[in-house]
Amino acid sequence: MTAAPADLSIDRPAVSDGAALWRLAKESGNLDLNSSYSYLLWCRDFAGTSAVVRGDDGEPVGFVTGYLRPDRPGTLLVWQVAVDAAHRGRGLAARLLDGLVARVAGERSVVYVETTITPGNTASERLFTSFAARHGARVEREVLFDRAQFPDGPHDPEVLYRIGPLTLPTR
Repeated sequence: MTAAPADLSIDRPAVSDGAALWRLAKESGNLDLNSSYSYLLWCRDFAGTSAVVRGDDGEPVGFVTGYLRPDRPGTLLVWQVAVDAAHRGRGLAARLLDGLVARVAGERSVVYVETTITPGNTASERLFTSFAARHGARVEREVLFDRAQFPDGPHDPEVLYRIGPLTLPTR
C-alpha cells in the first residue's frame, strides 16, 4: 500500500472492486463509460497496472487503470482516472498516478506514460502536465483518434499525451 491521507489507502484493485470502479466512472461526468463487465475484467487482468484509493470503510473512492503496451513494454498507458466527487480537491488523482507509475516502473522498467485526453478536459490536461513536470519529462501531443474514426456517433478526438522519459527516484 501507498501513503495517502490518514483516512485513505492506495493499493491494487480486486475483482470485488469492479462495481465501484464502474460507478465512479459513471459518476465522473468526463469518462467514457465501459460495460460493468469490463471493469470486473480490468480488476482481474490488469490489477498490477492499476490502483485504487480506499476510504476508511475500505471502499474505492478513486482509481486509475492502465496497461503496458504490448508493442512498447516500457510504456504504461493510463486508461482512466476517476475520484469520487466528495474526495476531489485533495490531490488524490495525482497521488494515485504517482504511486501507480512508481510501482509499475519499479517492477517493469517503465520510462514513458501515455494517455488520451479529449480537448477541453482541463482537469486531465492539468493532471498529466503536472505529472510530467514533477518527473522532469517532456509531453508530446498528437491526435490519436480523430472524431470521424468513432463508429458510435459524435465523439471528440482523443489526443495522445506521451510523457517521458521519466525521472523517477531510485529505490
